[in-house]
Amino acid sequence: MPIQNINVMTRLSININKIATIRNARGGRMPDVVKAAVDCERFGAEGITVHPRPDERHIRYADVRAIRPLITTEFNIEGNPIDSFISLVLETKPDQVTLVPDAADAITSNSGWETIKNRDFLTEVCSEFRKNGIRTSIFIDARPEMAEGAALCGADRVELYTEPYADMFPKDPAAAVTPFIKAAEAAGEAGLGLNAGHDLNLENLEWFIRNIPWTDEVSIGHAVICDALYMGLEETIKAYLSKVKIF
Repeated sequence: MPIQNINVMTRLSININKIATIRNARGGRMPDVVKAAVDCERFGAEGITVHPRPDERHIRYADVRAIRPLITTEFNIEGNPIDSFISLVLETKPDQVTLVPDAADAITSNSGWETIKNRDFLTEVCSEFRKNGIRTSIFIDARPEMAEGAALCGADRVELYTEPYADMFPKDPAAAVTPFIKAAEAAGEAGLGLNAGHDLNLENLEWFIRNIPWTDEVSIGHAVICDALYMGLEETIKAYLSKVKIF
């Protein structure tokens, strides 16, 4: 996909799960997850992402319901489309739902969908969300055939699972990004929008965007909160925005 044909400004969505994890570790209401979502937007975030898991060990279903009416940018709910998750998404109607094949006991997302093998199931889920006006993204590994499969499922976007990129980046940035360029090109050729997320940070984010400037959105949580411990949340969000607003 020639860069000169790209007319996309990458949006920064902040995943606030880690804030909920801190709250839940102690109990009580501190930090206030709902206030954090509002403040992230106030500090410049262009979207809020949450990933409610069945055990509610970080974001709770009640948090999602409380946050939804306050969001003024974009609201993205990600997770495994089990029945309770589907019901929550249909109830709260976010701007985007990201389908992630998490096991119930997974510490964090660690692989993408096999879109070809799971085509019938994913097609059914995508159809239900699209009927309700919700943009649907499928979380995939950086393999062109998985992007092509996502298009056949009726998805609007894919989200590239970027942990392998982040792992290789310190050793060889060019090699790290190459498979992601190929998968991103396949997504574009299939008519899909493009998101990315997992272990993106202030060191590796700009290189990713420079090489894949048609990325619609990056969703970042863990690294943002780690940096905010030293820089403060507002300055951290500004720093991340400076890494995506480079064109």
